[in-house]
Amino acid sequence: MTVTTGTTGTTTGARLPTRWLVLAVICLAQLTVLLDNTVLNVAVPSLTRDLGASTADVQWMINAYSLVQSGLLLAGGSAADRYGRKKMLLVGLALFGVGSLAAGLADSTGELIAARAGMGVGGALLLTTTLAVVMQIFDAEERLRAIGVWAAVNALGFAAGPLLGGVMLAHFWWGAIFLVNIPVVLLGLVAAWALVPESKSAAGQRPDLLGALLSTVGMAAVVFAVVSGPEHGWGTGRVLLPALGGVLVLGAFALWESRVPHPMLDLAFFRDRRFVGAVVGVVLITFGSAGALFLLTQQLQFVRGYTPLEAGLRTAPFALTVVALNFTGISTRLLRRLGLPLAIALGVGTLAGGFAVVGAFPAESYGVLLAGLVLMGAGCALANPAIAEAIMGAIPPEKAGAGAGVDGTMSELGGSLGVTVLGAVMNSRFSALLPVGLAGAGSLPAALADARTTGERAEVLDAFASGLRTSQLAGAAVVLVGGALAALLLHRAERRKGDAGEA
Repeated sequence: MTVTTGTTGTTTGARLPTRWLVLAVICLAQLTVLLDNTVLNVAVPSLTRDLGASTADVQWMINAYSLVQSGLLLAGGSAADRYGRKKMLLVGLALFGVGSLAAGLADSTGELIAARAGMGVGGALLLTTTLAVVMQIFDAEERLRAIGVWAAVNALGFAAGPLLGGVMLAHFWWGAIFLVNIPVVLLGLVAAWALVPESKSAAGQRPDLLGALLSTVGMAAVVFAVVSGPEHGWGTGRVLLPALGGVLVLGAFALWESRVPHPMLDLAFFRDRRFVGAVVGVVLITFGSAGALFLLTQQLQFVRGYTPLEAGLRTAPFALTVVALNFTGISTRLLRRLGLPLAIALGVGTLAGGFAVVGAFPAESYGVLLAGLVLMGAGCALANPAIAEAIMGAIPPEKAGAGAGVDGTMSELGGSLGVTVLGAVMNSRFSALLPVGLAGAGSLPAALADARTTGERAEVLDAFASGLRTSQLAGAAVVLVGGALAALLLHRAERRKGDAGEA
């Protein structure tokens, strides 16, 4: 069955009988992609040891995947609207599987970074098509609940990565965290082919390939500058030139999008305050969230001395809280009662409070960490569905793929920059507090290896813990500010809409 959407954006016919089973299939595909955003975090010590990776290498292994996704999500969404969301879902799964195989067999940092970038191409198609399909197969009555489940899977993917990585690394080498994707991809291909209905816009648009290229190059250059700053100095040409070049390319991207007949990012969307508020919330919340989780896994392993599996198990309550609140419908009922602006404000405030508690996590007490993780989960369970609904509700239904591309792009951009910027904050603080004789060490393992006495080793660990604490609290502040701004913009948009209705 092929479903086309016109200007109304509604699907033809009655409710699809298998719609909840279809949701399960696309959530499986979504989960596979999202796991790879965080599963690598827990393997950082293994990669640093086995591949001789520096801190910058590790950040590029993580960011290569996210940067390619963020550059291609909008083009992928447009392609899904034009050529069919089921087709793009299948292509994305296949590309992601091939990239996972290459990553699992890589034997150098360069090969792994290249494979991760390739996986990002498939991931871009998957992330856009999953939310677009949700928007097409569920009507207004059920859509909020379905988005809640979809958003819960998003959080589960981010949080379950360390747990899955810990389990795999406890029994296999680091390449297994990528090879495990292959059977899941094969299952997803069969299930999607059999169950997911085809849907596309009656008036689809061609992908904006030049726009995708400009956005990818621009963001990669800016992030490269941020990653290189702590190591080479913020005032050096190696940092300033990529930063300036990236800003110029992103400016060219914005100019191109304002003139091209079929832009992958329709700048007219930004005239809608509801859309702007949701986008601000996505970028800043994922900035803090991804960065905080990245730092937490290092805190648990490097500072607390846990194994990868132990670290994954200790972060599991975050995902369990999100799943419990969304799958039971509690967050959906709260969202409907509070409204989008208040739900976002409350959710983000709770999320930021959880980050702050985790940042103050003492070595002798897991109870404090547990409380912080539960707060983080409760905040995500309320804020994430509200923000996704705000973005998709502000975009015409026939452009569901493009709308999902905007949501995914902002999430990937925020997450990638969160890992990079908060990682840079942590590295700067860590380097500043190192003993004089170890000031040139590029990572914690290198500093510990160069330490000559027990006292120096203790100073190194204290410096690293201080860097983690500073960057985690910075992430909490960014999340709080971003959520407050998003809630304010959404409140003003709804009030303006209400005033216009009364008039």
